[in-house]
Amino acid sequence: GTGAAASAAMAQTFFHWGFHPWAIYGLVGLGLAFFSFNRGLPLTFRSIFWPLLGDRIYGWPGHVIDLVTVFATLFGLATSLGLGVAQVNTGLQYVTTDILGIFGSFPNNTLTQIALIGGITAIATLSVAAGLDGGVKRLSTLNLYLMFALLGFLLIVGPTIFVLGTWVEGLGAYFGSLLSLSFYRGTMGGGAGTVSAWTVFYWGWWIAWSPFVGMFIARISKGRTVREFVLGVLFLPSLFSTIWLSAFGGAALSKAVGGGAVQSAYSNLGYGGFETLGMFVMLNQYPLGVVSGLIATLLVVTFSVTSSDSGSLVIDHLTSGGKHDVPKTQRVFWAVTEGGVAAVLLVGGGLTALQTAAITTGLPFAAILTLMCYTVYLGLDNEYEILESEAFADRIEDMT
Repeated sequence: GTGAAASAAMAQTFFHWGFHPWAIYGLVGLGLAFFSFNRGLPLTFRSIFWPLLGDRIYGWPGHVIDLVTVFATLFGLATSLGLGVAQVNTGLQYVTTDILGIFGSFPNNTLTQIALIGGITAIATLSVAAGLDGGVKRLSTLNLYLMFALLGFLLIVGPTIFVLGTWVEGLGAYFGSLLSLSFYRGTMGGGAGTVSAWTVFYWGWWIAWSPFVGMFIARISKGRTVREFVLGVLFLPSLFSTIWLSAFGGAALSKAVGGGAVQSAYSNLGYGGFETLGMFVMLNQYPLGVVSGLIATLLVVTFSVTSSDSGSLVIDHLTSGGKHDVPKTQRVFWAVTEGGVAAVLLVGGGLTALQTAAITTGLPFAAILTLMCYTVYLGLDNEYEILESEAFADRIEDMT
């Protein structure tokens, strides 16, 4: 309930969602883009290991790499879908029962969440079956409009000056403790539980998402220099993330520091799912809390659908050897499979199972990412030698 605790909370939040995840995505995106666009290899993960494997990327070693990539992507998306439906369920219960007082008591349990997974998966399946322009693009555009509408609304009706101050102070705390946070384990300070429960989970989650996000970044980055690519991937998304988190985090902290309304309302709720309640409790402290709460719930739904859509397309791309046009039945299969995996994880253990799945699938892919650092270095080093060679200079001179 103190300002110092609020500042530390923002620093840790920026740490979890700032440079570290985008560095992982940037590594994957750079490797895919370089070996595909500069070397003419298929846009799949096996291509990144050409400096070590050569033509063997088309044999069983390449198949193993792509298979691990598919599983990492599948469980990363399933984790996101499971967390998303938990928040949707909690949001609907909070808005209808606690705010409006209707429906008696909106069910908040595993069965309801599985039904929500079924609904989201059905929408995602129809969208991905309609194709990139027919369904995925339209839903992504809707998702973007909802996101900016909610962000703009909160900046207008919320404590704008406090939010801006939270952003500046949070950035200062983040940059001031970036190195120590990166190596913090809580072993000597009694904070190992938080690190194990959330920081390691986020690491696994980002690693599991890296094939999906990295391939997207690679496909839109053709024609960029390596410097432009690295700076763009590291700084622009990280900057927007800090603005988004400052708007929602600052709006909540302004009502929570010193035992404010958000903290009191949060503590007095009589049902579970506290991890998913913060946004809805915060929005209810400001005008049009019901409307903004329902928009936030819809935003989580559209985010889950678009993530499933895009992830299905990426998995289709990987399992077809880099082809862009795959059969509709294959796209539908992977969309349904993602929903099925999320449902099984929820039944098997809820939040704990989702976290465990992300960490477990992220761990083997972390080994691939570590090796990827070396193969990307080899590829770029070879490129540099070619560009600096006399033969290359003579060829350019002959061309001009």
